[in-house]
Amino acid sequence: MATTIATAVPAPAAKPWYRVLYIQVLIAIVLGALFGWLAPTYATNDWVKALGDGFIKLIKMVIAPIIFCTVVSGIAHIQDAKKVGRIGIKALIYFEIVSTFALVIGLIVGNVVRPGAGFGGAMANAQAVANFAKQAEAQKTVDFFLHIIPDTVVGAFANGEILQVLLFSILFGFALMGLGERGHTLRSFIDDAAHGVFGVIAIVMKAAPIGAFGAMAFTIGKFGTGAILNLIGLIATFYVTAALFVFVVLGIIARIVGFSIFKFLAYIKDELLIVLGTSSSESALPSLMEKLERLGCSKSVVGLVVPTGYSFNLDGTNIYMTLATLFIAQALGFDLTLGQQITILLVAMLTSKGASGITGAGFITLAATLAVVDPRLVPGMAIVLGIDKFMSECRALTNLCGNGVACVVVSWWEGELNQEKLHANLNKEIDPSDVETALTTG
Repeated sequence: MATTIATAVPAPAAKPWYRVLYIQVLIAIVLGALFGWLAPTYATNDWVKALGDGFIKLIKMVIAPIIFCTVVSGIAHIQDAKKVGRIGIKALIYFEIVSTFALVIGLIVGNVVRPGAGFGGAMANAQAVANFAKQAEAQKTVDFFLHIIPDTVVGAFANGEILQVLLFSILFGFALMGLGERGHTLRSFIDDAAHGVFGVIAIVMKAAPIGAFGAMAFTIGKFGTGAILNLIGLIATFYVTAALFVFVVLGIIARIVGFSIFKFLAYIKDELLIVLGTSSSESALPSLMEKLERLGCSKSVVGLVVPTGYSFNLDGTNIYMTLATLFIAQALGFDLTLGQQITILLVAMLTSKGASGITGAGFITLAATLAVVDPRLVPGMAIVLGIDKFMSECRALTNLCGNGVACVVVSWWEGELNQEKLHANLNKEIDPSDVETALTTG
């Protein structure tokens, strides 16, 4: 009888194409662009602009709590890595070095290519540029230092002072880590709170098509169709930069370890396709871990490096944040100083933690980074809102590639990489599920 009931349950129906958020955003972008092109007078109406601005405000609403939860949780759980000694330390060192490379490459490409230069907003913001330069000259280093320290913790959250929230989050995270087992309950509460805030983000993201329509319609209506070329230029620049990072930086690292990055990407092609369809690198986490074990990485290394990497090794997100920040600054006519660009590096290192597994969370971390560099850059998020979805897949794909390579590197560094299994998988056209059989049968 149980069998009959089981067979009688119908398989879950696939979601209709028109209910897929990605498709909805694409349709909204096209409609918004057409509306802005055909009816620029109506497209620049305050109510149309409010659609994009309203969505931005919804995003800003959750910046402080999500940054607090992810940073505190990431730091507090470092003690889990300490339990496995050298592996955890080596993994964290590798993550920070490679993440810095990703950030620097994004800044270099953004300054050289300047995809936001010539955008219509630069002319409209000429006066703001003059005021900004005057303020930057007048601001003293000591004032900036004092501004980082909040008068009250509650005030930092209430006023949306992200840099102050970051400072408190770091201190709180280390304090929680020092509590050891006594802090287990509080760590669990913060982890659950983070899931709750991400749930709010999931709800907010349902309004993304409306926000994308309003933002794209207003952008095209105000700045003309020429703005599309700048936006396409940003997408192209980001994809080329991500490819440069994967094939050159990760390629060199892979070559040092003794394998080909191209063969490795071919080996994890199924996981790459999963990520491409979901825009979230976390969707391929279980199968990636299984494949890495079959590739010759030890189970202990895989169990530590891959999950930790999803919080500390976000190469694609780092490249996106540096490029997008520079694009928005260039589009609005702001020339960021060297000090501000260094600030982008430091802040992005923290705000990107824990963002890879959530679709659209890269946009949240961008808002946090802009708020720290200069709050007047935050409204510029409306410029890239319409095309953010096109870059979401590339962020997730790059994150996945970076974490996969990181696991192999740390296994090799720790002396726990089975070279025979590695080359057997990468050099032979066999089904990964048949690796063990192929190895035993010769």
